[in-house]
Amino acid sequence: MKTVKLALALTLLLVLALPGMAWAADAPKIDTGDTTFVMIASALVMLMTPGLALFYGGMVRRKNVLSTFMQSFILIAIISVQWVLIGYTLAFGPDKGHLIGSLSWLGFNGVGMTPNADYAATVPHQIFAMFQLMFAIITPALITGSIAERMRFPAFLAFMVLWATFIYDPLAHWVWGVNGWIRNLGALDFAGGTVVHISSGVSGLVAAIVLGKRKGYGKDPLLPHQLPMTVLGAGLLWFGWFGFNAGSALAANGLATNAFVVTNTSAAAAALSWLTAEWLHHGKPTVLGAASGAVAGLVAITPASGYVTPMSALAIGLVGGVVCYLGVSVLKSKFGYDDALDAFGCHGIGGTWGAIATGLFATKAINPAGADGLFYGNPGLMKAQLISIVATYALAIVGTFVILKVVNAFTPIRATADEEMTGLDLTMHGEEAYRDLVMSASHSKSGYREKVAETPSVSVNAP
Repeated sequence: MKTVKLALALTLLLVLALPGMAWAADAPKIDTGDTTFVMIASALVMLMTPGLALFYGGMVRRKNVLSTFMQSFILIAIISVQWVLIGYTLAFGPDKGHLIGSLSWLGFNGVGMTPNADYAATVPHQIFAMFQLMFAIITPALITGSIAERMRFPAFLAFMVLWATFIYDPLAHWVWGVNGWIRNLGALDFAGGTVVHISSGVSGLVAAIVLGKRKGYGKDPLLPHQLPMTVLGAGLLWFGWFGFNAGSALAANGLATNAFVVTNTSAAAAALSWLTAEWLHHGKPTVLGAASGAVAGLVAITPASGYVTPMSALAIGLVGGVVCYLGVSVLKSKFGYDDALDAFGCHGIGGTWGAIATGLFATKAINPAGADGLFYGNPGLMKAQLISIVATYALAIVGTFVILKVVNAFTPIRATADEEMTGLDLTMHGEEAYRDLVMSASHSKSGYREKVAETPSVSVNAP
């Protein structure tokens, strides 16, 4: 008995004397199933950026398809380097004033193969960082839909590096970083309604206004050159979005399953509601409308995907398809801005509705770590959601405007009239997407001139 008492006393003494001791049983442990799941989800999200290139590339005129592809593709390289060097530590590093991460993880210093329990306790820290990288890549790529066919490539490169560093990274820390002020506020954003979609959509709108309208906008038909390409891109986006939303559970569990279900449900509902609204408004249901509607539904469910039921997702998608359609077909016409491929109409408006819908439909029955929304008796969540929306708009508007002005002070951001008439494929990259176009051999300041009428009915084949 004395031996037992002595052992208990020694144990108590150790606990009191060494409160900071990390017991082996409490150490984060890698789960191979979760790790595999997050790796696959990361690959799916990476695929979304080439999918976006197809989605946007089919909607531009043929003389700009390669430049549009290049904008998405090169961001995979640019942001991958920026993320390892400085982006990840600014977004997810140890908190500084609830506004930004410290430079402790500069160059992935300390980002190793053991889990970081603050973010994902069952997967290596490095794969969590890579999963978040894929979000950091596609977010600035979404902006390119607003600035299509008129931004010079040197300015584009500078703008995107600065935008990722001074807008995306701080915003990601506010919303997802440990002790970020929006996270502490209690606002919910499961997979990027504010961080990804509102930030990119609003920034795209600002950039479109600063750059000005494309030549002939509102006078000449600036029609899509290859809609099948756009539909293929939409399909890849829908496919990759399962990694985007379900992967944000960071574990192969029931929450990931629910996110998978509601993602598909909202996309399907929005495709149908956009198509219906278009049919009633314009008299014909279009393929482009169906594809755009699906994307709108995916955007709308993103912030809510870890917090709502399938029936709520149905409502979110149905409303999302209609409000995004109205943003594209009515709002843009009324105010006259040239959001070329409707990045603001789908992502800015869709992300805003999704953040609001999260405040309405969220329930702890789906995610106990979340919160109940307004429809479940908690108006406080809606207040937090609205504050997060306003803060995101403010950062995106002011930050984007300042960055564009700074870049323009060093290199012109807008293509010249000759460059735009010839097309950015030739003037920025010296390449053609379609060799069977009839081109004049005469040279001018801006290079070759197209002789083929730019209508979507012309059949072209890639070499």
